[in-house]
Amino acid sequence: MQDRNHLAQVETTHQVHIIENGLIDIPMLQILKPDGTLHAQAKEPDIDQDTAQKMYDTMEYIRVLDERMVGAQRQGRISFYLASTGEEAAAVGSAAALQPQDMIMSQYREQGALAYRGYTTSQFMNQMFSNQEDPNKGRQMPIHYGDKPLNFMTISSPLGTQIPQAAGYAYGQKMAGQEAVTICYFGEGAASEGDFHAGLNMAAVLNCPVIFFCRNNGYAISTPAEEQFAGDGIASRGLGYGVKTIRVDGNDPLAVYAATLRARELALEEQCPILIEAMTYRLAAHSTSDDPTGYRSRDEEDKWRLKDPIQRMAKWLQHKGWYDEEANKTLVEESRKAVLSALKEAEKVPVNPIEDIVSDVYDKVPAHLQKQVDALKDHIEKYPKAYPKTAGRNK
Repeated sequence: MQDRNHLAQVETTHQVHIIENGLIDIPMLQILKPDGTLHAQAKEPDIDQDTAQKMYDTMEYIRVLDERMVGAQRQGRISFYLASTGEEAAAVGSAAALQPQDMIMSQYREQGALAYRGYTTSQFMNQMFSNQEDPNKGRQMPIHYGDKPLNFMTISSPLGTQIPQAAGYAYGQKMAGQEAVTICYFGEGAASEGDFHAGLNMAAVLNCPVIFFCRNNGYAISTPAEEQFAGDGIASRGLGYGVKTIRVDGNDPLAVYAATLRARELALEEQCPILIEAMTYRLAAHSTSDDPTGYRSRDEEDKWRLKDPIQRMAKWLQHKGWYDEEANKTLVEESRKAVLSALKEAEKVPVNPIEDIVSDVYDKVPAHLQKQVDALKDHIEKYPKAYPKTAGRNK
């Protein structure tokens, strides 16, 4: 706990002293060069071949999943999707450094973390198609996953709400004496929400074992970072709140893994929050509702393609003698087949009945809600061409 009388120990000045932005130069951890070799003074984290291979395989799988599901949205098969192309290392590298008992609170671009924990292709599809195999009964938008057995908190659409929730959940873990932390993912755009400031301050004051993981991917939808804030990224804000802070190359899988491993260690040992700012780039559109050609150039994107995290990881595996080109081709092809097969199967599963909109919330559905459900049914029956009858939909 910070000394309440700390002001008595502060260095004083007797003239106006202005502290300018940029006074503290925050370094960025980088271990791998784009060609997969180590930087001269870098040290590989303690990582075994199985973990490294699982990280790489998961990133490859997520890229396939993203490509297929963006295509499915364009075909009208699902309504919405958010791809993580170019940011796979941030989610997968950090998830690999956690333990199964650690809670993950995601924003909406961390499907890699969920896949690393074992979420299946069928589970992804059932959620996105909102069918009767979806545990949320179709009440969530696509890509708003949640899985209690995997300690992955259900995603919520409003930006930043998970940040103070993560501080509170980590405080509960601390009070219960658990050997566990909470990791909370968000983008630099969400860091402009008031919940970011409330969450970090709460965690710092209460000494919560939480890792705040910011994916600084350059854009909050169409707003570039330089138009969002004038300070030194998000890392400087952690220092302002008294939170231990790490800045890392978010396109370097080993650096992200090492940074998160150390952050988890500190969070448990010192029962304190850590902020990680992963500097990366969103190669994909913000979502399937976005067209990035309206606010950035192809040349800018191409420069970042040279820093592709999957290629960087593959080259490092080659240098280690852990990369099997034929096995990787087989993996990618099998992933494509598995995603397409699961997609077709999920389409066949009936959607949830209309009543599920209001069921499970009250012991008995209130009259005003039942009235709305009945009105909705009448509306659908009145305009059947606008609402194609799908099994279960009009029950």
